Amino acid sequence: MSVPLRQVVKVGAYVVKQHLLGNKRYPLVLMLEPLFRCNLACAGCGKIDYPDAILNQRISVADALAAVDECGAPVVAIAGGEPLLHKEMDQIVEGILARGKFVYLCTNALLLEKKLEMFKPHPNFSFDVHLDGDKSMHDAAVCQDGVFDRAISAIKKVKAAGFRVSINCTLFDGADPERVAKFFDDATALGIDGIMTSPGYTYERAPDQQHFLTRQKTKQLFRDILRRDPRRRGGKAWKFTQSPLFMDFLAGNQTYKCTPWGNPTRNVFGWQRPCYLIGEGYAKTYKELMETTDWDSYGVGKYEKCADCMVHSGFEATATMDAVARPLTALKVALRGPKVDGPMAPEINLDHQRPAQYVFSRHVEQAMERVKETGTADIADAAD
Repeated sequence: MSVPLRQVVKVGAYVVKQHLLGNKRYPLVLMLEPLFRCNLACAGCGKIDYPDAILNQRISVADALAAVDECGAPVVAIAGGEPLLHKEMDQIVEGILARGKFVYLCTNALLLEKKLEMFKPHPNFSFDVHLDGDKSMHDAAVCQDGVFDRAISAIKKVKAAGFRVSINCTLFDGADPERVAKFFDDATALGIDGIMTSPGYTYERAPDQQHFLTRQKTKQLFRDILRRDPRRRGGKAWKFTQSPLFMDFLAGNQTYKCTPWGNPTRNVFGWQRPCYLIGEGYAKTYKELMETTDWDSYGVGKYEKCADCMVHSGFEATATMDAVARPLTALKVALRGPKVDGPMAPEINLDHQRPAQYVFSRHVEQAMERVKETGTADIADAAD
């Protein structure tokens, strides 16, 4: 595991404190999306095909930092869109770090070398570069040739400048375990500080709906990848930035329910209900999000849209809380790696899930009206 010890200790203490206080629902990672605009157009992304009036919106520095304060999560992941398109991103990062938070800035790295001088190395700050496999895999995933090479060049320069750098690898149906394992080996050889990996989620607005993984395919894929763990070849383990029990979950060894409130999302529309992956309404404040969202109506086995989800933003919080509750089990998996043979943990029954509701078009219409009226796409105080 490559999560810094200071982060493990602080997040662990935070979780214990929440339990002692009797809090059943609390955030671990704030997903901050200061804009949807991106300089790529990936077929598997559901974030970039909004009208220009929405893509041109930005969360201000003040509002971004207010969201951090309001939420209180110990970790902030800055996503998008492409965060480096935000002209004040350095101020947002500096403000979050000044609050003692851990910051992961997600980027496709196309602007990273140009923007690097805006940032300073910090033990609590890491760039998280999207790399969805080797050169041909990644360039196909982002629908543009040459992006992989530019990302590798940026990673080398960022590491040389003293920054922490991890990679974010999303895997889709058809991924070859042998190639993925080789890619993890090569990425590790670059000297990166960690690998975050997750199956792709079926964004309902993504142009490509054919290459997302089902839960069963996800489990088998990760078993086949982890079977090639360097430890099994006498080498050093890949350094994942996720908890050991989340990796164990991906390999089919844990039956976890998602924790949608564990990674609350703040974007240009407001606080997104119920999670980073599904947008079915927006709250004006974090307090309103937590108190008025029907959390029990979402999750695998409860809602059709959630049926195939095993994504880190839904289940990493569950695994982290479980690791605090069962530290010896987590340590065992961390030392030996997830089990890759034998029966898998029971799957959640889908027979009683409620049918999906598709409300995206209404959200866009509301946002466009708000832009015309107020100049902002924030629809949090509009009717759901």
